[in-house]
Amino acid sequence: MTPKQVMAFIKEKNILMVDLKFMDFLGTWQHFTVPVGEMNEDSFEEGYGFDGSSIRGWQPIHASDMLVIPDPKTALIDPFCRELTLSLICNIVDPITKENYSRDPRNIAQKAEAYLKSTGIADTAYFGPELEFFLFNDVRYETGQNHSFYFVDSPEGTWNTGRMEPNGNLGYKPRVKEGYFPCSPTDSLNDLRTEMVLAMQQLGLEIECQHHEVATGGQCEIDVRYAELTKAGDNIMLYKYAVKNVAKRNNYSACFMPKPIFQDNGSGMHTHQSLWKGGKPLFAGNSYGGLSEMALHYIGGILKHAPALCAFVAPSTNSYKRLVPGYEAPVNLAYSSRNRSASIRIPMYQANPKSKRVEVRFPDPSANGYLAFSAMLMAGLDGIENKIDPGEPLDKDIYALGPEELASVPSTPGSLTEAINALEADHSFLLKGDVFTQDVVDMWIDYKREKEIAPINLRPHPHEFALYYDC
Repeated sequence: MTPKQVMAFIKEKNILMVDLKFMDFLGTWQHFTVPVGEMNEDSFEEGYGFDGSSIRGWQPIHASDMLVIPDPKTALIDPFCRELTLSLICNIVDPITKENYSRDPRNIAQKAEAYLKSTGIADTAYFGPELEFFLFNDVRYETGQNHSFYFVDSPEGTWNTGRMEPNGNLGYKPRVKEGYFPCSPTDSLNDLRTEMVLAMQQLGLEIECQHHEVATGGQCEIDVRYAELTKAGDNIMLYKYAVKNVAKRNNYSACFMPKPIFQDNGSGMHTHQSLWKGGKPLFAGNSYGGLSEMALHYIGGILKHAPALCAFVAPSTNSYKRLVPGYEAPVNLAYSSRNRSASIRIPMYQANPKSKRVEVRFPDPSANGYLAFSAMLMAGLDGIENKIDPGEPLDKDIYALGPEELASVPSTPGSLTEAINALEADHSFLLKGDVFTQDVVDMWIDYKREKEIAPINLRPHPHEFALYYDC
């Protein structure tokens, strides 16, 4: 829509409120709501003021004033508001200079798309993320000076087969690693996922399928159709918004943490990606897996910069509880056709050149989608520009390799600390075209070290009491 069309839509639908949503630095949607009388066509240029010092990783208090500028193309009716409310995704602008804010993740995504076009390599980058999540019906956690605990529960948890339940325990609970694809009654969440799909469709998302995932305890996946980079980032936020709100109204809590359950599979965000130019796919060719030479160089860039990329695509301390051997997580930096134990897979479902893409498997849903997609695009473009050879494919079960063979296969970082150190040492590829500015990289590194890594490192872990209390 254009601003004029948005105003006509507001009048036609008798909209009462306008909700302005924007992404904070770490990856969470923020919002505020204005009465419809506070919006007119000029609002799409003049914007609305807010306090940028109260947003994580943004402005100091002495320079806190900022503007949200609504994007009219994102207008839709919010299905989760009681009163008729128009939802708009916004960009962030400095009120003095009127320049787009360097730490606005959506701005970074838009700059990444602009840089892609400026290279002449391609004009479109498509991203198709597959988000996995858990649905719990009881979540409790607390940390203090002298205590720390968490507790999550699910009617589907295999640990509940012996539990006394109000209407009797019927025993249909997926066993560890056996949640992929049983029918109901073992899959008790089918109707809830369908309700989520319908809500996503109301929000304009194109959904391909929904299904139970591998882990016990209510692990799910809903697949949304690929989109151009910035739109794909928007879609992730609409996806999470729908999943969390539908879950809550059904007395469930949706969890996108990569590894909330011990000794079962974690949640990933496998990301399909491809480049196009003039409406033609550029990743199809006659090389390995039906790929073009360009696609192989793109893979080479992803593999070369993977440790640094992990700081954005697996950006939580919890991410590295998932990235461990034995739980289908792609810890080994290799590529292969069909092979899900490789960190980059070449899907082989169809021979159509338009379907040719690469799937990067080490990202997870704790990522800020705009930053994750932008970083992967920049790494892939660096591979193309410098013709980086990805090496030979690995068409074996990597988890079954012996120690000598495995020693030659590089792996993802073992912790967020390692990933942040890698980003600090390797980020010049992100700075091309002013896509990621140095202040963005520096703030990301500082925030992760000070606000996430240090607090985790300083606290005793509950399991340390089991290991060491009687030492």
